[in-house]
Amino acid sequence: MREWNLHTVCEEAACPNIGECWAKKHATMMIMGAICTRACTFCNVATGKPGALDSQEPENVGQAVARLGLEHIVITSVDRDDLVDGGASHFAETIRAIRRASPGTTIEILTPDFLKKDGALEVVVEARPDVFNHNLETVPRLYTEVRPGSRYFHSLRLLDRVKELDPAMFTKSGLMVGLGETREEVHQVMDDMRSADIDFLTIGQYLQPTVKHHGVDRFVEPDEFAGYERTAFGKGFLMVSAAPLTRSSYHAGDDFTRLRAARENKLAGGGTRLEGLARMATSVL
Repeated sequence: MREWNLHTVCEEAACPNIGECWAKKHATMMIMGAICTRACTFCNVATGKPGALDSQEPENVGQAVARLGLEHIVITSVDRDDLVDGGASHFAETIRAIRRASPGTTIEILTPDFLKKDGALEVVVEARPDVFNHNLETVPRLYTEVRPGSRYFHSLRLLDRVKELDPAMFTKSGLMVGLGETREEVHQVMDDMRSADIDFLTIGQYLQPTVKHHGVDRFVEPDEFAGYERTAFGKGFLMVSAAPLTRSSYHAGDDFTRLRAARENKLAGGGTRLEGLARMATSVL
């Protein structure tokens, strides 16, 4: 990563799984710098005024993916509210660079919300990542204290719009628990996600990065995570990962394989109503 002057969210966000993932040569690359224009109270990434984009970064990411021989790569970024398109074209260029350098690698992106950036989402979807992830992070009631620069229903609509633009594209979103939410609120978020046809849900325990960040309200018991997983599958998600150390990119490659298999199984049993989607899924995969 140092050779290509690349950042990883593993380091910048102080992920608790960094040792395990790096031992397996798994990493999530963070593009567009290491300084974010938002100040979410759960996040350990630095806030401030970002520098100019590195025009060589997309090609550097592509070359790094190819050199490392990655089968699946997750690309995320800081929020770049300072850019006209929120960084959408940089995401698209990075996806295309990976396709050129390593055609067999499947690509998962974890994007900002592109708030007030008209046309940005369309640019990213047109580049055809395999998985489009945008995390809702928490329940609507807690947005003003946890994600003060974001809007819950805008984020939900972003994911809904991805499916409108490309029904075959996998969508994914995640929640943290232990911030002060109730179980009923988590269930309502699940329903909201399913109304947007989100395929994959991740739920993990919030861990306070420093004393300056949002406090931990409680540590959720493993049985409660198991209950969330059962409930989510019952609501129709194709894939669910719910455990204390679950993070958006944790085991992403293995989870993508299972996600694809779950769709194939669903399509095989869905009859003629899903045949059109099956054809689209085949063209993407």
